[in-house]
Amino acid sequence: MSDLPEDDIPKGSYAAGRRLRLPAGAEPPIVVYVNGIAQTEGEDYTLRGNDILFSREIVKEELGFARKVAMFFSFFGTYRKNEMIDVQYQENGKTELASDMKVQD
Repeated sequence: MSDLPEDDIPKGSYAAGRRLRLPAGAEPPIVVYVNGIAQTEGEDYTLRGNDILFSREIVKEELGFARKVAMFFSFFGTYRKNEMIDVQYQENGKTELASDMKVQD
């Protein structure tokens, strides 16, 4: 269940959740981005074990079959709210980036 007011979730989007799992082998430093904007640990999110817990719901776009097909054939794009989560981390001494990570409840 979302804690966002209905007005904050645009039509065609939904509150996807607050948690995502770090990629296997991810080591600090961890940098979290929402729509390309770096987030602040302790304010925007917290690290708990292998999970990132956001202080608010992440909003994703609902894509039905017809909309997916229309976008695939480039009939039109999409302009609904769809927050993208990227995580930069270290793995075996190399900087890695996981893009458009899946949010879990």
